[in-house]
Amino acid sequence: MSDEQRMQAILEYTGLNGKQLALRIGLKSPDSIYHIQRGRNRISTKMADRIAMAFPRIDKGWMLTGNGEMLAEAETGKENGQPQDLQRVPLYDFEAVAGLVPIFTNRNRPIDYISIPDLPRCDGAVYVRGDSMYPLLKSGDIVMYKQIRDYYNIIWGEMYLISFSYEGEEYITVKFIKKVEGHPERVLLVSHNPHHAPKEIPVEAIRALALVKASIRFNTMG
Repeated sequence: MSDEQRMQAILEYTGLNGKQLALRIGLKSPDSIYHIQRGRNRISTKMADRIAMAFPRIDKGWMLTGNGEMLAEAETGKENGQPQDLQRVPLYDFEAVAGLVPIFTNRNRPIDYISIPDLPRCDGAVYVRGDSMYPLLKSGDIVMYKQIRDYYNIIWGEMYLISFSYEGEEYITVKFIKKVEGHPERVLLVSHNPHHAPKEIPVEAIRALALVKASIRFNTMG
């Protein structure tokens, strides 16, 4: 199967056209998708990463080579003796892999797993760094998240784990995300700690986004 055929299969699976897919995966222009559809370019590793982040069931290896199946099999059954109804949420170290995108595109292994009864469905967990959400969260806490694939489908005022690009630098943080009235293409990142000023960014600057579903704090004396 050629690259243009694989791109067409992706569009059919997602129910999107080239322009809509470009918007969904954070591209400024659909031109790179159009070039693949017309056989002028191949699906690049960066393109495959973006698509896999937005649609985790689409296999990255298949996108790049055509080998195997387009859709990865969903995990089912028991694993390592764990009850089927008890999640094993992977815990990642995003500092070791330089960001959230490698985590969200399944390009690195978790450092451990967390299982908590009655936990809402989560995709993963990471350690909090910094004090922007203090005292609600403090550095060293663990947040458990559910990945968001559509950056324009934000629940305003909720807490998110976000990776974004700003003036050439990549940032990873936990913030409340609020609406910028009259500017649907922009969002406002708000800290719980009053010493951190709100920051307004364009939606297209977001590289990875996840809704914070739970947090864990270890209280120690010593």
